[in-house]
Amino acid sequence: MPELDDILPLPTENQAITDFLKNRRSNLAKLMGDPGPGAAQIDEFLTIAARVPDHRKLAPWRFVVFQGPARTDFGQHIAAAFMKANPEMPADRSIFEGQRFLRAPLVIGVISSPKACPRGTPEWEQILSSGAVCYNLCLAAQAAGFGAQWLTEWYAYDKDVQKALGLSEVERVSGFIYIGTPQSASKERLRPDVKSLITHWGV
Repeated sequence: MPELDDILPLPTENQAITDFLKNRRSNLAKLMGDPGPGAAQIDEFLTIAARVPDHRKLAPWRFVVFQGPARTDFGQHIAAAFMKANPEMPADRSIFEGQRFLRAPLVIGVISSPKACPRGTPEWEQILSSGAVCYNLCLAAQAAGFGAQWLTEWYAYDKDVQKALGLSEVERVSGFIYIGTPQSASKERLRPDVKSLITHWGV
């Protein structure tokens, strides 16, 4: 990784990266398995994830990493929150909800953590930066040969789950990034008609 004040290379044509981005598709968490990335790879993924636009360098986000037994342990909070909100549901649904994080060997929570800024960096820009972190993390994992999927699902918005994560009143879950080894290839899905979404201003 470059050090502070290193001269970075200018952009150059890289067809391999272009092809990677043209074919990028999320890998379903439910179709992931072992092995997951090692400690050094996770550190690298998070370092890459943090290389996003960040107005005034506030780092308005943070990470929560779930591996091994921590996935099951936190799953108990998810299961309890679900049953609290849905007491009429059968007990086996609680088991299903508690196993959410077991779909992949690694789950990384990206937390939007806006900072008070005397110079006035808008909160919206800070939230957008957190979303960019989620996507960059997916790209880093997939570029290393792993599958990755950015999910939120209901528990990202549940107050009890947010409390278990230690979120402050201004923090939100931007996403849970599931990372593991894909058990099957993804299929292309319907994509938007990009031309219909373009406006040439003044024309």
